[in-house]
Amino acid sequence: MPSIKRNGYAVASVVLGLVLAGTGCATKKFVGREVTRVDDRVSGVETQVEQAQVRLQDHDVRIDANSRTAKDALDRAIAAGKLAEGKLLYETVLTDEKVKFGFNQKKLSPEAQAALDEFASQVKSENKNVYIEIQGHTDGVGIDGYNEQLGQARADTARFYLAKHGIPLHRMNSISYGETAPIADNESREGRAQNRRVVLVVLQ
Repeated sequence: MPSIKRNGYAVASVVLGLVLAGTGCATKKFVGREVTRVDDRVSGVETQVEQAQVRLQDHDVRIDANSRTAKDALDRAIAAGKLAEGKLLYETVLTDEKVKFGFNQKKLSPEAQAALDEFASQVKSENKNVYIEIQGHTDGVGIDGYNEQLGQARADTARFYLAKHGIPLHRMNSISYGETAPIADNESREGRAQNRRVVLVVLQ
């Protein structure tokens, strides 16, 4: 009997060992799959972070370009004695993405008119003695002189439209930057659409 028990213990030990070994393999496979999934998720998050950083950088470039032209407007208005307090209130950017300033076009689209209507209503509702510089910008296609004229035409069109909606002409000035202050890459269609814009700088 003792030999039978010993043999039984031996067999049980072997079976238990095989079960544990099998479980160990299964556990390793499970862990391996989970690690792969985690790696995939981490890679996905890293990609999203990189894309977000690119978008932020692009946004920063736009802010820098717009802020520079807004500061220029403030300096010009102060020098001309147009301001009561000498400060920048805000700026509104109307790009081709929003209002469809088409290639080589100065005419206001219905979207542009709606945006200017909203802007005029905001300015009048605030009931402040503000001064507005209207800046015309173009994309980089074409020659410098023509782009400067086109930018001026866009700014003038916006100015006269706003005047018809109750904002006095003497409280506004229009100026062209032509293609000299891009906010996006002129090498792409999307970038050129962003660069074709009118900027409304509100000062006081």
